[in-house]
Amino acid sequence: MGRGRAKAKQVKVARQLKYNSGGTDLERLRAELGVEDNVDSDRNDEHDPYDELADRYADYAVVDDEDDGDDPPPGSRR
Repeated sequence: MGRGRAKAKQVKVARQLKYNSGGTDLERLRAELGVEDNVDSDRNDEHDPYDELADRYADYAVVDDEDDGDDPPPGSRR
């Protein structure tokens, strides 16, 4: 006979969860999850995963800064 009360309580809790979703404390949730509140600074200091690779292979890059105009454009014949 105790099944009716338990079911009624479950229905009540389910309705509260379904219809009363506006009471979430986002600041408390953020603190529990350990998320820092530095949203603006994260955008400025984003870590680019390719920076490490660029630094590692920078010695192999060929940089031709001297453009004296003697070389023909690629694909053309002299």
